[in-house]
Amino acid sequence: MESPPADTAPQTPALTYRAPTEDDHARVLAVLDRWWDGLGGDDGARQRAGLLPRLFFQHFTDTSVVVERDGHLVAFLIGFLSQSRPEEAYIHFVGVDPALHGHGLGGELYRRFFDTVRAHGRTVVRAITSETNTGSRAFHARMGFTEAEQSFPGYDGPGTTRVTFVRELEP
Repeated sequence: MESPPADTAPQTPALTYRAPTEDDHARVLAVLDRWWDGLGGDDGARQRAGLLPRLFFQHFTDTSVVVERDGHLVAFLIGFLSQSRPEEAYIHFVGVDPALHGHGLGGELYRRFFDTVRAHGRTVVRAITSETNTGSRAFHARMGFTEAEQSFPGYDGPGTTRVTFVRELEP
């Protein structure tokens, strides 16, 4: 399944898409609890922060993106090309300011990532989400991902059940 046409890009004013820098690490961590509405309490906050160490903002900037409007962070996607599986890429973490949900910004981040990984000859994109994140599961289905038939308890350590997704890209 191919991405929707480019004219479906979000219709929001003055968005700037750019590669993340190391300085963006603190900016992203600062919005996680608010954007996830405190999901999971303190434990959820620790898990989210633990999934985004500074190294992603140092070593994966060519395949990741942050989005700003008027200098304020409104979205990000952290993704990378697999070092071990030459046909694959992985979307690690994505966030969109809840005020912009439903405007196509998440889809645009994914389409840009798909274009980037295609340019590197990759044809498979993988992602995960928590088993209870029904919004993420529905979003991935809309973006053409197939969900694994079973969830994976302990995927990211004890107490972290995840659902895995895969999407085949046409070259």
